[in-house]
Amino acid sequence: MLVKGTVYKSTGSWYSFKGEDGAFYNCRIKGKFRTKGIKATNPVAVGDFITTTGQSEEDLTITEIEPRKNYIIRKSTNLSKQHHIISANIDQVVMIATVDFPYTSLEFIDRISITAEAYDVPFVLILNKADLFEGEHRNQLEFYMNIYESIGIQVYISSSKNSEAISDLIQVFKNKKSLVTGHSGVGKSTLVNTIDPKLNLKTSAVSDHWKTGKHTTTFAEMFDLSFGGQIIDTPGLRAFGLIEFEKENLSHYFKEMQPYLNKCKFHNCTHLHEPGCQLIQAVKADLIPPSRYKTYCNIMLDDNSVHRENIHQ
Repeated sequence: MLVKGTVYKSTGSWYSFKGEDGAFYNCRIKGKFRTKGIKATNPVAVGDFITTTGQSEEDLTITEIEPRKNYIIRKSTNLSKQHHIISANIDQVVMIATVDFPYTSLEFIDRISITAEAYDVPFVLILNKADLFEGEHRNQLEFYMNIYESIGIQVYISSSKNSEAISDLIQVFKNKKSLVTGHSGVGKSTLVNTIDPKLNLKTSAVSDHWKTGKHTTTFAEMFDLSFGGQIIDTPGLRAFGLIEFEKENLSHYFKEMQPYLNKCKFHNCTHLHEPGCQLIQAVKADLIPPSRYKTYCNIMLDDNSVHRENIHQ
């Protein structure tokens, strides 16, 4: 028998996918996909469109992976491999962040946003747990919002207790395939459960001592939303290593830097120290957020963050 469908969950050895008939099936991966030069820890990712064959539903094997329209990757923690594909064939990346409980740094947000930009995937930022913040925390929340709205990124202030905010978020997710990411403990699962209570994703409290969340999601998994669309729930990320980026092209992925890239005195300007750099002048004139430029410099000066080699899927 032959069954085609979309991968909804990967556990490393088994995959769950939704067939074109709407039914769910389990399958394994054929050995050739692990040995034909793919430099990823997971040759099959959630969101992939696959073809399987087998004698019965109990022994389906993946025989074909359709070309991806896009994908999001990060540097793998497995030193023997190059990268890990978080998900494929998505409509948007939705990052959930908090200014505290736990703290999300601006650079962490930047790393994910420029990765989305590099792969031409729309990026949405949700600043969550707004009901917990007053005084200095509230000022920081507005500071974050102003930075990203100023460069054209959609930003939403949310709380699972604010019905108006939840109504807005339903429209963000409706009829789209969304990768949901962020640190553990930022309230990803709680927020998604509030948007669509039928999902009932696992949640966990934030550690009072470390102000970090516990991992409640072990593997990426896709869920159908009752109002249309899908969300891909991912394990909480502690860090986000970039890969498949060439340093000379890094500035192109900061959308606010793009208008200044061809105006520098030197055609090979790194935008770090050269005289006549129009990008640096734009930063000094507050036309580019200083925090974003700081992220750019940190990545450019960190040899472990950006890799020059191309990776073919």
